[in-house]
Amino acid sequence: MSCELKGSYIDGHTRLYCLLGHPAKHSISPRMHTTAAELLGINMVYLAFDIEPDEIGIAVESLRLLQAGGFNLTMPFKRTVIPYLDKLTKASELAGAVNTVINKDGVLIGHTTDGAGYLDSLMDCGFDYHDKKMTLLGAGGAATSIAVSAALSGMKSIDIFKRKNATYEKTAEFTEKLNANTNCSVQLFPMDDADAMKASIGSSEILTNATNVGMEDDKTSLVPRDFLRPELFVSDIIYHPAETTLLSYARECGCQYKNGEDMLLFQGAASFYEWTGQQMPVEDVKRLVF
Repeated sequence: MSCELKGSYIDGHTRLYCLLGHPAKHSISPRMHTTAAELLGINMVYLAFDIEPDEIGIAVESLRLLQAGGFNLTMPFKRTVIPYLDKLTKASELAGAVNTVINKDGVLIGHTTDGAGYLDSLMDCGFDYHDKKMTLLGAGGAATSIAVSAALSGMKSIDIFKRKNATYEKTAEFTEKLNANTNCSVQLFPMDDADAMKASIGSSEILTNATNVGMEDDKTSLVPRDFLRPELFVSDIIYHPAETTLLSYARECGCQYKNGEDMLLFQGAASFYEWTGQQMPVEDVKRLVF
């Protein structure tokens, strides 16, 4: 049965939820969560705040002071928020990243729903990731959450490509942790190793861009067009623009492909449940928002 909007109001009991990011103004999370709350008659508002990278600590303590019910994190805060939180769930501790914070009576608990939301979005569009190989671009907060959930949920192997910078060794330790604690085979490669990337994509069923390359006005792609083949499923966690350069290559090559809208929807549904204890009406939110 389809839900219809019940209308909304704001009063002295309205609870604040929000997104912290840089950038953040492009986000459709406010509309998604507000629509879900209206459908279910929950007295809450959800806003997006674009803050500078060095303001994350101030923002977290301000939200604690204001008794916000919880908040989401997007780039570049999924790791840098951790020192300002009181606890981490097991998933966030393993991933070393947080995209959802729950305020339990003043105790801020960091959780990650990115990976589970990503996998749910794949299944929703008909791609069964079990016993498959993935080439994963990036090792930031979203990427590590995707890798953790995929490794724990039945992905056969994952090749991670990352820029060889100051955090490369930490990512190497992360891959070792996944190999030690899951049945998934995980390898790490430098992002600029074109031969390794071509070989990895050639033996993978799915390619996932979990970096911000291609976001907004960025027309570049980390993957050349000739690395793709029609049998490959190409996924980009970016949803603005709806078609990145990588996805345009996938379309031209005849690949099945998808952007990050459904990942956003399903990870948002998981966050919504953590905050409210109610299931987001996913199909209605998809119809009304996406």
